[in-house]
Amino acid sequence: MFRGKNYKESAKLIDKATLYEAKDAFELVTKASKAKFDETVELHVKLGVDGRHADQQVRGAIVLPNGTGKTVRVLVFCKDDKKEEALAAGADYAGGMDLVEKIQKENWFEFDTVIATPDMMGTVGRLGKVLGPKGLMPSPKAGTVTPNVTNAVKEAKAGKIEYRLDKTNIIHCPIGKVSFGADKLFENYSALITAIIKAKPAAAKGQYIRSCVTASTMGPGVKINAQKQL
Repeated sequence: MFRGKNYKESAKLIDKATLYEAKDAFELVTKASKAKFDETVELHVKLGVDGRHADQQVRGAIVLPNGTGKTVRVLVFCKDDKKEEALAAGADYAGGMDLVEKIQKENWFEFDTVIATPDMMGTVGRLGKVLGPKGLMPSPKAGTVTPNVTNAVKEAKAGKIEYRLDKTNIIHCPIGKVSFGADKLFENYSALITAIIKAKPAAAKGQYIRSCVTASTMGPGVKINAQKQL
């Protein structure tokens, strides 16, 4: 794989064999960022579970203490009586069948988070095949199917993220921007890793957190010693 000059320079700062303390890892990630834009910092956590079994699923949502640094566009599926409430709370779009049809007919996806009131889920279910693969389908576990539209919108705008296993039993989550600095990134990491640990399924056996790596968009990965998570 071709690696650019900046990546190679950054990689020299990091020892691939070392498990770094979390605070040191975020210092390295910010130092290793050479891109001309404010890179997103991600966390990748491999868990000792088998997500194919329902009793070993790990999923939830958390509002990061310092947000994600990203402007989140929120769409709310609701009946007409909740529309004004959703828009007043900060939603970018709010509606019902009109928005469902716009997505179906125009392949429209100008949004990052979808919230739905419970009475709209029968309608929203028609979009399962297009919203599901993009990770946009509302779910009660993530707090995105709720009658409390105002709270859900405000949390989404404040930097609420959803964490869930992929097919290889890894959780991938953005935890901020390089410009946050190591301290704020560490605070966000601490909140997320604590939530993941609390979500450990009773059926999980052996070592729960197998590996934990952080990296900026264009930078090399830094391994974190997540056993000493906080």
